[in-house]
Amino acid sequence: MNKPLRRIAIFCGLLVMALLIRDNWIQYVMADTLKDDTKNRRVAIARYATPRGDIIVEGNPITGSSKTSGDDFNDFEYKRTYKDGAMWAPVTGYASQAFGATQLESIEDGILTGNDDRLFFRRTLDMITGKKQEGGNVYTTLNAAAQKAAYSGLLKQGKGAVAAINPETGAILALASTPSYDPSKFAGNSTKVDGSAWNKLQKKNNPDDPMQNRALREIYPPGSTFKVVTAAAALEHGIVDSADEKTDSPLPYTLPDSTTELKNEGNIPCKNATLREALRVSCNTVFGKLGVDVGKEDMLETAKKFGFNEEQFVPVRSSASNFPEKMDRPQTALSSIGQFETATTPLQMAMVASAVANDGKLMKPYMVDKLQAPNLDVIEQTDPEQMSEPLSEKNAQILQSMMETVVKEGTGTKGDINESGITVGGKTGTAQRGVDNSENPYAWFISYAKTDDGSSPVAVAVVVEDESANRDDISGGGLAAPIARDVMKAVIDSKK
Repeated sequence: MNKPLRRIAIFCGLLVMALLIRDNWIQYVMADTLKDDTKNRRVAIARYATPRGDIIVEGNPITGSSKTSGDDFNDFEYKRTYKDGAMWAPVTGYASQAFGATQLESIEDGILTGNDDRLFFRRTLDMITGKKQEGGNVYTTLNAAAQKAAYSGLLKQGKGAVAAINPETGAILALASTPSYDPSKFAGNSTKVDGSAWNKLQKKNNPDDPMQNRALREIYPPGSTFKVVTAAAALEHGIVDSADEKTDSPLPYTLPDSTTELKNEGNIPCKNATLREALRVSCNTVFGKLGVDVGKEDMLETAKKFGFNEEQFVPVRSSASNFPEKMDRPQTALSSIGQFETATTPLQMAMVASAVANDGKLMKPYMVDKLQAPNLDVIEQTDPEQMSEPLSEKNAQILQSMMETVVKEGTGTKGDINESGITVGGKTGTAQRGVDNSENPYAWFISYAKTDDGSSPVAVAVVVEDESANRDDISGGGLAAPIARDVMKAVIDSKK
């Protein structure tokens, strides 16, 4: 071969090599980036070319798919539909042709569309046989009756959230948030219809922020419900040994290293009160002093064991609740009664109640029971998993007896189910907010129910934001406890 031809051959070889390198770079290195590019409509077209699989509650789908109408002007064949969409939105999230997907619709998108790697063999078989690709199903742990009770109760109050858990497994039974939204309203791709519905829900256009999942993402001051954590810390670290011994608490109680007196709500008898009595009438002075006696390090340790200061994934992400890591002694006292920088999600406070109910063992919360392939094979099953042990069985049972006193004789009587064989324990909270407590407080109630066989099928946390209520009418026992009672009763009745 003469020299010019050899040069041309080498040059052509280099071009072929460059082409092969580029082709492999695009197919393997850039594949995920190109697949997820918002300008790549092929992926979206494929996603909506067939009906999505369903999200299931107690064997019944709460989602569906419908043919896209001609008015929607798009090349997506199917769009998502929802049954009781506003009630279930905190569980499902949304899947929209125009605005993407969130929560279970996003996290389990691979299963719902049939594109999950674990369905590769199924997809290959369908391709060979010419069968259209199908999506799998997501089975949740939710209890339909409990969800309905939670959502209906919140609707009567305006804003708020409910989280309910099975203490023995960690399975989430209810997750409600109001105000809410119906994902069906913007599931399509119509600029006129779906875009308008979407814009009305955005916080800049709707201050009530209906798309905020208050059960998982909103961080509230917990008020006196946090006293359950402080009581657990005091028992676990030997500051008190029983529910009925005097706590050596002065009245008035001056915050350490200061001249500021910690106040109690109303003229309640808190001087040297027992731990049981202090929880029954919700003594700030007793629990503030207990927090200081336990010390900030041990208070922080106990709070973390309950799940504070860490995001939870259920599998939807829940914001991290907060117990301050840097505090002086007065701040430790305030933090220990749910003030200062202590803040929490409703899910977190349901976890607190569930750990107490489950004799001190905190189970990891989850709301997906199993993932199912289109051919009904189970791809993945969730097994209950212990997350931590915030308190011993003995101390948990002491705390149970105290919380049951709160419901029988204290501030939480409206949370009692009042049925033979059912015992309810709880704690109310009225959380201050605004500069100098200038805004209406949040009403809290956390609780659990036990049946006569000793099992504990449900623990609940309820928070109510009622900005229109008369300030004097706002209390955890008055606004939140009846909702918790109805949710617990719904769970128990569904097991009969």
